[in-house]
Amino acid sequence: MNNKLMNRHVDAIGVGRLMGLVLVVGLILSACGSSTATPTEATGLSGQIQIAGSTTVQPLAEVLAEAFMDDNPDLVIEIQGGGSSVGVTSAGEGTVDIGNASRNIKPSEFESFPEIQVFTIAYDGIAIVTHPDIQLSTLSVEQVKDIFAGEITNFTEIGGPDAEIIVVSREEGSGTRAAFEELVMESGDTEKVISEDALLQQSNGQVRTTVSTTPNAIGYLSFGFLDDSINVVPIDNVVPSVENVLNDIYTIFRPLNMLTNGDPGDLAQAFLDFILSEAGQAIVAEDYIPAQ
Repeated sequence: MNNKLMNRHVDAIGVGRLMGLVLVVGLILSACGSSTATPTEATGLSGQIQIAGSTTVQPLAEVLAEAFMDDNPDLVIEIQGGGSSVGVTSAGEGTVDIGNASRNIKPSEFESFPEIQVFTIAYDGIAIVTHPDIQLSTLSVEQVKDIFAGEITNFTEIGGPDAEIIVVSREEGSGTRAAFEELVMESGDTEKVISEDALLQQSNGQVRTTVSTTPNAIGYLSFGFLDDSINVVPIDNVVPSVENVLNDIYTIFRPLNMLTNGDPGDLAQAFLDFILSEAGQAIVAEDYIPAQ
């Protein structure tokens, strides 16, 4: 892990030291933790974990949960979306065992929920994508800002065809949008806001579908949702990729976090330990940037 990623991993410090210990302790002391944690002789863990929040983290959490439940057939992990703000609030209010957020936690959120603990499970890049008929050789960050602010309105202004630009964005409360605003719209010397004319979508999947099926559309997507249905645009001549993030040459990326209200319960801690283990991070590395 390079220094930049390590610096952004402060919120998860301490989790690694507990690996290999917490699962055993959780099994022995489960009666003192969550009321749903019931170890069985055959499978080790049983009960239920409730998770909600970021739609970016959701598919990754589902894959990780499936692998963890394969090892613990009597354990049920239920995962819902709702957005990063929902993940923060649900975790802070204790209505779920784990909240998901695909952005940094805001100071105001820490003020509202001072007991929140943050576990960074991965890092995720954000790519600029276009309809497959739109080919752009590269864009600068400033050009991206002007496009999404509605100040550049035709592709001819950025080396593309003579066509009106259709901007596609995530809705308010989205972690992907919050990260895009922080990393792109608020970067540099000028701060800009996303145009009110943008087509707002409720998930990365909906953004991908809208951009891929709407002529002249442009949007932004989590790395985990990139596929052949859309074109990916280099930024300052750098292709958005995990490798380029790790090499510190692609800078539009953010943490993927799991949140708990105070110390995790036994089952939640066991799941977090699995995610941050070598096996869990190998699953993360299939589409995202490992946190460990």
